[in-house]
Amino acid sequence: MSDIFISYARSTASQAHAVAEALRALGYDVWRDDELPAHRSYAEVIEERLQAAKAVVVIWSVEAAKSEWVQAEADKARAARKLVQLRLDGAKLPMPFGRIQCADMTGWSGEADDPGWRKVIASLAELIGGTAAPPAPTPAVRKLSICVLPFANMSGDLEQEYFSDGISEDIITDLSKVSALSVVARNTAFTFKGKSVKVPDVARDLNVSHVLEGSVRKAGNRVRITAQLIDGAAGDHVWAERYDRDLTDIFALQDEISEAIVKALKLKLLPEEKQAIERRGTDSVEAYDLYLMARSYYLTGNGGDPRSFETIERLSRRAVEIDPGYAQAWALMASGQNTLRQRHGRAGDGGQAALGRALALDPDLAEARALKAGMLADAGRHDEAAAEIAVALRLDPESYEVNSRAAYISYNQGRLEDAARYYEKATALIETDLRAPFMLTSCYTALGDGDNTRQAAKVALGRVERVVAQDRSNGFAMSLGVTALAALGEADRAKDWMRRALLIDPDNLLMRYNFACALAAWLNDPDAALDMLRPVLGSDTGWVVLDIAADPDFAGLRDDPRFQAMVAAAEARLAAAEARPPPAT
Repeated sequence: MSDIFISYARSTASQAHAVAEALRALGYDVWRDDELPAHRSYAEVIEERLQAAKAVVVIWSVEAAKSEWVQAEADKARAARKLVQLRLDGAKLPMPFGRIQCADMTGWSGEADDPGWRKVIASLAELIGGTAAPPAPTPAVRKLSICVLPFANMSGDLEQEYFSDGISEDIITDLSKVSALSVVARNTAFTFKGKSVKVPDVARDLNVSHVLEGSVRKAGNRVRITAQLIDGAAGDHVWAERYDRDLTDIFALQDEISEAIVKALKLKLLPEEKQAIERRGTDSVEAYDLYLMARSYYLTGNGGDPRSFETIERLSRRAVEIDPGYAQAWALMASGQNTLRQRHGRAGDGGQAALGRALALDPDLAEARALKAGMLADAGRHDEAAAEIAVALRLDPESYEVNSRAAYISYNQGRLEDAARYYEKATALIETDLRAPFMLTSCYTALGDGDNTRQAAKVALGRVERVVAQDRSNGFAMSLGVTALAALGEADRAKDWMRRALLIDPDNLLMRYNFACALAAWLNDPDAALDMLRPVLGSDTGWVVLDIAADPDFAGLRDDPRFQAMVAAAEARLAAAEARPPPAT
């Protein structure tokens, strides 16, 4: 097993890699989670490696200090007396780690004589053995680094928010293809969305050399984009430009911005990198706009209302009519169709044909592979689902859709530690997502982790309150808020929300299912939970029976004869419907 286990947050992946390589150059055997085998459980491997390591190096940063996973790994290392800490930015260490010696390596770029680095080496030598002054590593060449702040929507229309977010995400993706540039992940960059920030503070907190900020104004067939590249240390503008173009020029405009940034940083763009930046899922601006709009509904819509998924399906269908080769739009249409059939009993193939088209166009589209894994899991083909989700995670470990599907599959198979880790990642990747922190609350409750339960519930409630302030008819969001309130011990407020939601959206079956979860798991009212479940199971199209079998929120009801009878009746009704011959045509 490895001498050293490295714990870090995703925003410092490049620095963690540099630390690992420097330690390997000194002869140490080092392990970090980019070496996870595809066929093993994530949590199982982490636990095994953490226990076996002789030393655990925790790389603290602003994101790491907020990460429950980094804190948990650090706490286990502390208890085993093998913790070595280093700090890369001005992050305040969470308790009790602030009371333990921590090497300050702010701005470290591989120097062997850096005081913080030598402090780390001395601690490792004491824990593992060997000399406290091993041969100096070859100084690493520090890459330029950048954070792309979410571009402000200046259109005067909140409905256009999806477009400015899409532009920001695409620029992050494009710059990530430049090998000489380290780019802060989307989930970290978007934590600054809507906030008034000082660029030097952002640069210091994230340990980046440059920050890009800008705005988007879309009106009719015209778009104006302003962008400015700022030196993080000096606060000076390195490059700034304003573009007024026809909307049809948006792809060329994004390429121009990315290439201008590369030029301003005096980097060399390799031919294959330029080609990768210019490669889009579609050449149609109209199809692209429709796809961005559909995805915004996917991420923020009312999960219990079939109209949200009808909108996703309709927008995606129009996108592929415009560009039949648009694989991402085919995959998103398949997702909408799958939900409409699985949760709302709609006719059709549940997205099978659309998914097949997406994969034929792009076999390496991670979101499509993840959806296929979810469909296989729902069909009980668990080994095939595991293989498919492993491929999706390998293709794009930073995808929200992939992580949320991996979490759902793990959750329904009772692997709650794995589910929690994937839901943690999904929560961090999309700051507007409601479902992931809600599911985290369930995972941590079942695992008996009270602190993380409360943390997940607070995140879920904060997000729900923002959505409900904009749309008081969103029963799905209200149901997630009820669960969060119940988990936080605010029973009266949870019941008040429940009463109001049932008056506003009484036919929302997913909302009722979530209310039953809250009543059973947190509000200790089994009779009310059963009453809430009765119409849900009575109208079930198959998803309730599937989900309820593994849902830990109903652990206290499983031995109740009333619960057993309701589930059995639903299963019998579904089996009879499946055996019934189709009507004559």
